[in-house]
Amino acid sequence: MNRVLSSMAATFVMVANMAAAPVPNKQQQHAPDKSLPKAVKSTSDSKPSQVAHRAKKTEQKPYQVGVASWYGKQFHGKSTASGEDFDMFEFTAAHRQLPLGTYVRVTNLRNGRSVIVRVNDRGPFVMDRIMDLSYSAARMLNFRDGIERVRLDVVQPQTLAMARATNQ
Repeated sequence: MNRVLSSMAATFVMVANMAAAPVPNKQQQHAPDKSLPKAVKSTSDSKPSQVAHRAKKTEQKPYQVGVASWYGKQFHGKSTASGEDFDMFEFTAAHRQLPLGTYVRVTNLRNGRSVIVRVNDRGPFVMDRIMDLSYSAARMLNFRDGIERVRLDVVQPQTLAMARATNQ
């Protein structure tokens, strides 16, 4: 019964998470405005145009990029660094440095899928890896062979609160 409820809760969180995912910001095509000056392309290749330079400033740098793995059945029910019992069906993760309770958007760089997890444990203890994900989080990201290259972005609590408010 507990496993069924955990699975249902994980499915609910997954659906809510996917609904709260941001829509890619695609620029709309519109007729050129004659009153606005056009960006002049430089004849030398060393300088980018002004428009391209502005676009680079708005991109957010990832907190970390590297290899992540997952852990599940062998640790299910055991105590984590935060003191709670590990539940392989929740969207949680282990990280060496991030404060416990931090929310992180993990993006699988192979397929572009992302999920938000909560850091509740310390690890991974394999040196070339940056994060251990719970079984459910890894499954949502479609991990294959147990490890994947991922991008980590710290999610601010205000962003989560606003996303939850709009879903209700």
